[in-house]
Amino acid sequence: MRTDRIFTRLERVFARLDREHERPAHLQVPQMSRHRMVLFGATLAFYLAIVVGVLTTSWLVRLDWQVMFFRPYEQWPQLHAFLDYYVVLGQRGPTAVMVAAWLGWRSWRQHTLRPLITLGVALLLLNITVGAVKLGLGRLGPHYATTIGSAELFAGGDIFPSGHTANAVVTWGILAYLASTVRTRRNLSVLSAVVALGVGATTVYLGTHWVSDVLLGWAAGLLILLALPWFEPLIARTEAYVFAVRTRLRSRRGVLAPVPVTPVPARVLVVPRTVGAAEPALPEAALAGAAPVTSGAPVTSGAPVTSAAPVADAVRPGPVLQGAGAAPAAAAHGPRSGHPVPRAHLIRSERSPGAPAGSRRPVHAERVARGPAPRPVAGS
Repeated sequence: MRTDRIFTRLERVFARLDREHERPAHLQVPQMSRHRMVLFGATLAFYLAIVVGVLTTSWLVRLDWQVMFFRPYEQWPQLHAFLDYYVVLGQRGPTAVMVAAWLGWRSWRQHTLRPLITLGVALLLLNITVGAVKLGLGRLGPHYATTIGSAELFAGGDIFPSGHTANAVVTWGILAYLASTVRTRRNLSVLSAVVALGVGATTVYLGTHWVSDVLLGWAAGLLILLALPWFEPLIARTEAYVFAVRTRLRSRRGVLAPVPVTPVPARVLVVPRTVGAAEPALPEAALAGAAPVTSGAPVTSGAPVTSAAPVADAVRPGPVLQGAGAAPAAAAHGPRSGHPVPRAHLIRSERSPGAPAGSRRPVHAERVARGPAPRPVAGS
């Protein structure tokens, strides 16, 4: 019976992510279109209107004081515990680490550095623009206000615009900016807008920011996201430069690295010998495949050559065994030398069955056997 495996939702998500292991071909870099230019101009006008409204102590400053006296954290105290943790989504350190980890994994999967470089450029612009306005205006927060109805500007503070709000807009909005498809970009845009609006409202609830601080923080973050297409050529050049440096370092490392030497195994010629026999010195010609060399006296022209054991029998591969595969027994004496030719010692299983059973003495024709004649071997 065939059963198909049922994948869980988490396994299906990872399987879908594993299919995109290279940079997608349909990835489109956002351009500074007319629609984006209109949005950028409107946001910039809103930004300047907020700054002018605070500088002139307009109705916007009176709204700030009214909300501060309302004290939202006292009106809804049951939300205080949850919003204390929710406001962390606007802090620069934790959010930058989380988003950088996701974009780093995406950069590794798609073989591109654009997500990480874009995040770095956006955070750099955020620190420069927001930090400069904070230090330049020096506005105090609601908890440190000294004069009722005043804008509390140029008093050494750093509260205007709201850094939490601007950071939430940029950090979570960069995910929508780097989305690969239109549908994903639309969904992430809604998600980042909800998070940024919630973080800004949370700072007003906790009493750490004025309402005008939050409005200017939203505008400051949105301006950075809308201006990112102007920095795309810089991002592309930075990515190309980093890859060029990596290629140069890899090539230099490959040239300077020692070339591994593969050891060549030595070829050993094993010449087995017969146990108990003399070790003849074989010439190189015989080992190279020349004519067999006979043992005994030197070969002379015209003289008959007799051999006790040819080289083919004496030189063969394999280990040295006690009598195994030895040459056959030679004559008692060599043809010309007066020394006896040594005989190979045979083990018991290789002895000739010609001798009578139970007798180890060799059979001699001139010796008369005592007693009854031995029984012939079966089959003879």
